[in-house]
Amino acid sequence: MMLLNSDFSQRAIVTPDDYQWIPSPQPGVKRVMLDRIGREQARATSLVRYAPGSEFPAHNHPGGEEILVLEGTFTENGVNYPAGWYLRSPDGSSHQPSSRDGTTIFVKLRQMSADERQPVRINTQEAANWHGQPQRQVCPLFSGTSETVLLQKIAPGERIFCAPLVGGVEILLLQGELHAPEGCYGAGSWLRFPPGDMPALMATASGALFYLKTGHLSPTTLTGATL
Repeated sequence: MMLLNSDFSQRAIVTPDDYQWIPSPQPGVKRVMLDRIGREQARATSLVRYAPGSEFPAHNHPGGEEILVLEGTFTENGVNYPAGWYLRSPDGSSHQPSSRDGTTIFVKLRQMSADERQPVRINTQEAANWHGQPQRQVCPLFSGTSETVLLQKIAPGERIFCAPLVGGVEILLLQGELHAPEGCYGAGSWLRFPPGDMPALMATASGALFYLKTGHLSPTTLTGATL
């Protein structure tokens, strides 16, 4: 069994300088493993890159699958999803993914509650999906009993958190830069903080756009992490 960043009571940070693109069993598909419990059939968080013309055979997803399309166009069952689309497919769902021109996606596998049944498809590029004020704008993606997922855009100098985290948090920085006492994190950085932590993260002069998942790392909400 592979264990990578599998202690959810600890901080875990991966920056683009840390990326290791590892070939998957499927030709033309590589991945950066961010956290993982298991081998090929794993509870996993990854960046996945499809070369042009790559595809997977149809397969099921026990525990569900969550995808944010970062670059290019991801195709699922013949439907195209360009960069900015968020896809959430519940436990027991199946699909046949591919990419004609190539794509990079952020993927979370086997991390959904068994009582989640409704697929989600949201285009985060649509202005109507965003709410808030100029200093802090939000695109809601999912809210359930164990987790909340959204994209958030903050202005220069804004802090992400002002109180200790309840249930932990996970961030994928999509644009801009975040400053912390230990240094700065650029686009592509993945950060995971345990419950009770209070990371001092602030947007620098360029502001910041990021994926944010909260509430999913406490002992009562952590899904699929049994060793």
